[in-house]
Amino acid sequence: MNKSLEIIREVDKQGRLVLPKEWREKIIKGNKVLLRLKEDSIEIIPVKRPDLTKYFDSIEMDIRTDLSDWKSLKRELHEIR
Repeated sequence: MNKSLEIIREVDKQGRLVLPKEWREKIIKGNKVLLRLKEDSIEIIPVKRPDLTKYFDSIEMDIRTDLSDWKSLKRELHEIR
């Protein structure tokens, strides 16, 4: 069931509007939204943070540098072999 709710809000002189707290807590988890202009409307879409943990251990590399030395590791990864 897709329950729709509509409210009227004022837009201030700088173009700002306040989204209801309940909506922000339920739908917008972070602090960024995507504004999409449609023909005669504006969509507000929450930007979800990507789950980068799915990329952990996803590639294997043959490296000589000790992983505790980040500068050397970065230098080695940028080397042209």
